[in-house]
Amino acid sequence: MFKRSLVIFLVLLMVFSLAACGQKPAATEEPAATEEPAADGNWKIGIMTGTVSQNEEEYRAAQNVVNKYGEEHILLMTYPDKFMDEQETTIANLVSMASDPDVKALIIVQAVPGTSAAIDKVREIREDILIIGGVPGEDPKMIASKADVIFAMDELSMGRTLVEQAKKQGAKTFVHYSFPRHMSYALLSARRDLLKENCKELGLEFVDATAPDPTGDAGTSGAQQFILEDVPRKIEQYGKDTALFSTNCSMQVPLIKATLDAGGIYPQPCCPSPYHGFPSALGIEIPEDKKGDIDFVIEEVTKKIAEKGGTGRFSTWPVPCAMMFVEAGAEYAKAYIDGETNGKFDLEKIKEKCKEYAGVDIKFTPLDENGEKYDNYLLTLMDFLNF
Repeated sequence: MFKRSLVIFLVLLMVFSLAACGQKPAATEEPAATEEPAADGNWKIGIMTGTVSQNEEEYRAAQNVVNKYGEEHILLMTYPDKFMDEQETTIANLVSMASDPDVKALIIVQAVPGTSAAIDKVREIREDILIIGGVPGEDPKMIASKADVIFAMDELSMGRTLVEQAKKQGAKTFVHYSFPRHMSYALLSARRDLLKENCKELGLEFVDATAPDPTGDAGTSGAQQFILEDVPRKIEQYGKDTALFSTNCSMQVPLIKATLDAGGIYPQPCCPSPYHGFPSALGIEIPEDKKGDIDFVIEEVTKKIAEKGGTGRFSTWPVPCAMMFVEAGAEYAKAYIDGETNGKFDLEKIKEKCKEYAGVDIKFTPLDENGEKYDNYLLTLMDFLNF
């Protein structure tokens, strides 16, 4: 009798505790964020991005998700600036988030080297967790076998579209800035070869320029200083009808500034977006009430470029692709948690969430490498926005 009473007491205690958890006061956030998911009120999503110094765009996108759903639902961590030397920290941070049983999904943008090893560690303790990676920096075959969804820009198609865009803007020369670590990435290296091939076909001179690696001894500041000093030299050497492109995020601000000052052409950032590099390079302050307002940013960028005579010579994609990977990825993760997807990889639901974010159709192409297709490795492509 005593045991039976004790069991009843414990059941009632559990019911009371669960009810109390469902009555937490709402966090201060946007009105649309007050909905609780159908599956479990204690759900969490872990997001890992780079720091503000490496790529502010992705970090701010993660903050947007935190602001929408609250810190009780979204965990935000960063990987180190020198992630190549500190992969143990990347692994430890992801495992730390996955160790929370309420975390149902992890989003890693960028999926820097060390991500696959981190996923292996996560899978040892959590087979159930949904893992989404964006802008992968590891071998496609390896990362596709680890994560459930991989988002990447369609680097290979850019090997054609970048040159075509530069030619439309009047370019006669195309300068490609990169460094050995990036050229060890299969997709980036293959794109460089396509850029060179398409430059030849369309009548542009291709210049392969080596810059310092921001994760090396000179650091981010050293790489940025090199770009500021080298771009004017390149434009003086090849003329103002020179298009300049860099594979690295932290180089975009000095590249935009130096290209505009010297009168060159800038067809696209490495991670195409109106936010990527443009506001900082052009000294645009975004008021609190305009954060996330893409139309405002586009209007301000267009004005600044016009003031310095760069109209028609600068372009990007109409929405921030890397931010879309974070924010639309989070919406897809929530749909998965709520039981609204067909398993961990649901292409139609992915398209739906990305179109809701972008407001435009987006082309997704599964990666096909040497005849081997990776359905969960989605290559993304959009049309250009011309300033």
